[in-house]
Amino acid sequence: MRNRREMLRAGAAAVLLAGSAVPVRAADDPAVALVEALVATFQEALKQPDVRGRASVLAEPLARSFDLPAMLRLAIGTRWKDIPADKQAALTEAFGPYLTATYATRLAAAAGSTFAVQPKSEARGPGRLVQSTVTDRSGDPSPVDYVIGPDGKITDVFLQGTVSEAGTLRTGFSEPLKEGGPDALLAHLRKSTETMLAASPPKP
Repeated sequence: MRNRREMLRAGAAAVLLAGSAVPVRAADDPAVALVEALVATFQEALKQPDVRGRASVLAEPLARSFDLPAMLRLAIGTRWKDIPADKQAALTEAFGPYLTATYATRLAAAAGSTFAVQPKSEARGPGRLVQSTVTDRSGDPSPVDYVIGPDGKITDVFLQGTVSEAGTLRTGFSEPLKEGGPDALLAHLRKSTETMLAASPPKP
């Protein structure tokens, strides 16, 4: 339960690494610019009263900012190579709306929060790491770190410094994959997306 609460709070901003840290000036740093633009989209989505409205704001920016195929491969793990190409494609297509609905749901916990992005990224392996902080309305800060891959898109997000987005997804995907393989996971993605989008807005 503790990890779940941390995911909801820290994931609202997101709302996952070896190498030495090499600072880059923010003005010349496309990784920082990418995260700043994404955070601005989160803030815009917060103006919407329900999950479906927030998802409509988030869908295109998330698809543009995240390397969805790479995230899905990380989330499925070694089983990915055993999935036929047509089913890989179907899973990737369903994963985008699922991730969008997930972030739109998490943002419900972010009302009144403030977002701050560090002006310098750091080298992490072949990519970059961009650190940010979400401070909730009570003043409690939560770190949210974005991993930017060599292609300039987000491949993972670390919440509270240690909780990997891909790792959390892997935990959630393991049961349907074990029970029914890629077909069961595809059904899980689609059903979960529908359920999240149909959620009623919280009462004032």
